[in-house]
Amino acid sequence: MTEAYIYDAVRTPRGKGRKDGSLHEVTAARLSAVALNALKDRNNLEGHAVEDVIWGNVTQVGEQGACLARTAVLASDLDESIPGVSINRFCASGLEAVNMAANQVRGRAGHAYIAGGVESMSRVPMGMDGGAIAVDPSIAIDNYFVPQGISADIIATEYGFSRDAADEMAVESQRRAKAAWDDNRFARSIVPVRDINGLTILDHDEYMRPGTDMQSLGGLNPSFQMMGEQMPGFDKIAMLKYPHLERINHIHHAGNSSGIVDGAAAVLIGDKEFGEAMGLKPRARIKATAKIGTDPTIMLTGPVPVTEKILRDNGMEIGDIDLFEVNEAFASVVMRFEQAFGVDHDKVNVNGGSIAMGHPLGATGAMILGALLDELERSDRETGLATLCIGSGMGAATIIERV
Repeated sequence: MTEAYIYDAVRTPRGKGRKDGSLHEVTAARLSAVALNALKDRNNLEGHAVEDVIWGNVTQVGEQGACLARTAVLASDLDESIPGVSINRFCASGLEAVNMAANQVRGRAGHAYIAGGVESMSRVPMGMDGGAIAVDPSIAIDNYFVPQGISADIIATEYGFSRDAADEMAVESQRRAKAAWDDNRFARSIVPVRDINGLTILDHDEYMRPGTDMQSLGGLNPSFQMMGEQMPGFDKIAMLKYPHLERINHIHHAGNSSGIVDGAAAVLIGDKEFGEAMGLKPRARIKATAKIGTDPTIMLTGPVPVTEKILRDNGMEIGDIDLFEVNEAFASVVMRFEQAFGVDHDKVNVNGGSIAMGHPLGATGAMILGALLDELERSDRETGLATLCIGSGMGAATIIERV
């Protein structure tokens, strides 16, 4: 089988996903174009240089609707002969786009692809598409649907994670993210967002709150307790599914959950022949990809079984992985991953994660893969694994090796 290599990876800064966020006036198509143009310019991608653009996006409605991937290509400086396809695997959309591209290259369906994703959460709020999993009673009731925040609290309850432990992880994520920015560890990947006059709109992750400490987090109320215990009473639905739980321990709040932000990320993937033709040197090999379905109620445990699957399918063990990127959708997701595999936290999200910098749904998977690649190079490590939990109960993972 043909090998698939990563030649480059870029991302925009993450802007606060609110009306006062720096990227609020920038559409998802334009954010996408920033990332696509960066890959084009940095790698001299003229003409039909890649087979396709595979683009992740979660809330595919309004200005993020239609085929946003094709819209993004047309909004960018890429040649119009390059098509585009939009995909949605919820929070893992950006990583799934990369995995699809890698497997297309492996199967010889083209020499190169651009893959990644985007989300403008300030302009197109999460949930605007009104998906059936949440609103169609014939599906939601049969599958004991609860919102993701309740799922995160179920994980905390089931596996014994305290609020203090979750808050400690959040403080550490903020500390690591600040240290990474102070040390310019993202410099190779970050592409500033500029206006039509070339003036910089945003060149850093603005969601970060480096002054966060245990005391400030201690003053925050649990975000999901009211919807769980009162109206509409999701805790009772959860306990119908898991009757061994006497109650749900609501430990998550805005400070130990991922931030709502805007952003885009793109990865250039190709075979050896593409690199030789373009005069490009590969940075890593995509060794393996995997996805899996999981319990749709507890929902966010996917990183554990998908990691078990990808390791098993490739004859590897957890000790073969040097660094991990586990998306910080909620603190309990990462805590469960570390608990399940006995992984040292010093190997996980070493430059901070979505709790500190934010989670632009359709882009995050590509962002954490790029962060993993950068850190493997910086720290002179060889092998890394990126994984995300996914709404409605799924998991996705990718293993990369430096070359």
